[in-house]
Amino acid sequence: MTTYETGVPDGTGAPLRSRTHTWRPRPETTPEILGMSGLEILQGSLKGEPAGASMASTLGFRLTEASQGFAVFEGDPGDHLLNPMGTVHGGFLATLLDSALGSAVMTLLPAGTGYTTVQLGVHMIRPVMADTPTLRCEGTALHVGRTTATAEARVVGTHDGKLYAHGTTTCAILRTG
Repeated sequence: MTTYETGVPDGTGAPLRSRTHTWRPRPETTPEILGMSGLEILQGSLKGEPAGASMASTLGFRLTEASQGFAVFEGDPGDHLLNPMGTVHGGFLATLLDSALGSAVMTLLPAGTGYTTVQLGVHMIRPVMADTPTLRCEGTALHVGRTTATAEARVVGTHDGKLYAHGTTTCAILRTG
């Protein structure tokens, strides 16, 4: 949950605002978690166990679906994400894409296997404004091999169905043992 509070003006005439968010820390890596597949971890995160990625609450997005080779995140733009030009910073879209792309790959990984992004390609199609309603990012794994994986994703407006951005990733597969 995000709350906004107004404060004393900073000399520009505009009141200062602050944003507060809360999150649950990631659990310690336990034998139980190491015994879970990527899909089991993500589906558990949808139910609150284990906790999801804490940075998602920082930026205002969340995992909403996870199935074999597929992951969906939804994000809420806001004025706390604006760049100097007055549009939502592209890093918000890039992070939303990277989360859906990597999670789509993660759904196909067996227990004890991780991944890391080694390449991220992002194409921004239209600007996102502070008042743009919720965006939906759907990621689909294309290939998950022994050492690498690839995926693609699209960010669309839940309110208008328009494409805001799309991207691809290459991930390194991190096998234990």
